[in-house]
Amino acid sequence: MVALGGNPAEGAARKGENPPPAKAGWLLPFMLALFFTWGLATVLVDIITPKLKSLFSLSYAEATLTQFCFFLAYAVISLPAGALVARIGYIRGLVLGLLVMAAGGLMFTPAAKVGVYPLFLAALFVMASGIAVLQVAANPLVTGLGAPESAPSRLTLAQTFNSLGTTIGPAVGAWAILSRGPAPADPATLSPEALAAARQAEAAVLQTPFLVIAGGLAVLAAVFWTLRRWLPEEGGADGTKGIGLDLLGRPRLAFGALAIFLYVGAEVAIGTLMVSYLEQERVLAASPEQAGHLLSVYWGGALAGRIVGSFVLRKVKGGAALALCALAAGSLATLSALTGGTISGWSLLAVGLANSILFPTIFAMAIEGLGPRTAQGAGIVCVAIVGGAVVPVITGALADRIGLQAALIAPIACYACIAAYGLASLRGLAASVPKAA
Repeated sequence: MVALGGNPAEGAARKGENPPPAKAGWLLPFMLALFFTWGLATVLVDIITPKLKSLFSLSYAEATLTQFCFFLAYAVISLPAGALVARIGYIRGLVLGLLVMAAGGLMFTPAAKVGVYPLFLAALFVMASGIAVLQVAANPLVTGLGAPESAPSRLTLAQTFNSLGTTIGPAVGAWAILSRGPAPADPATLSPEALAAARQAEAAVLQTPFLVIAGGLAVLAAVFWTLRRWLPEEGGADGTKGIGLDLLGRPRLAFGALAIFLYVGAEVAIGTLMVSYLEQERVLAASPEQAGHLLSVYWGGALAGRIVGSFVLRKVKGGAALALCALAAGSLATLSALTGGTISGWSLLAVGLANSILFPTIFAMAIEGLGPRTAQGAGIVCVAIVGGAVVPVITGALADRIGLQAALIAPIACYACIAAYGLASLRGLAASVPKAA
């Protein structure tokens, strides 16, 4: 695969290939389309959760198993995916990830026909496994499609299209899933046979959107398969075998993985609790519907910030931008926790804007300079996305004990650690790469 941070032409020479350098640059538009598509597919998990909760009369804890299965896939799949992509190359890794995602989408059809909740969870896990492979392959590939110093800017641009997908997705999902199908059945009034039939009828609404998604993913996989020779693939040529845990001896990668864990955890924790937070009398006293609409401000802020950030990061060092935005996010959350009313509500919503460049910047900095071991490093960093399943639970437990506003201490602490990582990178955080065994 491309030796990111090195000279792609040298890699091609070692393989006896000489693709025109211009072709690598032409990959970027296709990568932006990929980030948009998987963002659109990913956000549908938020849409189907209330549908499944109603369909199977689930408790909130049972309903959130959808998110648990999603983030569990990162913990289980990312390291093997990193080892595999290191051997087969980034483009083939993208094709594999897209096909696995498509398989997960197809699994919604038998799950809907049978009408059993665990089958939906299995479909989500498979779909998320494909996304985990895409994260491992796509993020480092985008960072390598140009000069290393502009890698954070490129990855932020790609994440902007991902955010565009997550912004459009809820509206599409609400129209295609939540507004269609028969009225939910009351389990207390139906026999077991009638209840099973009613659930199958309701679940049928989920089939078409995910069949369409699976078809689109298959088309994208075919496109990337035709483009596989546009890059000098070095997969496995440099002896990069295994999952690469020795790379944790590189402080920039190890602390970068921790920063990703904390960032995803803080972002998801705030997003998950936002509606309940804004409903509080001492904040905005919003209705559930109003709070739901305001939640789009939080996620939309990340989209707007990434559009601006993709240009700013061409001029500003990644570490400086990371530290500044993390401090801004922590400060806004602190202001929200210490105040009430409009200031409290809108300062927490504004955290979304501060979040915008954090993920792509941390990711690009963490894998910087890994060369042929980039895929292994990306696998390690992607495992850390499991923070989205851990930090929200901690924040929720704090909220039960000390209240929602005081519970913001958890994401505030996360942002403080992320800022420290950005500052440390400016001071020359060690970036040495352990040699391959």
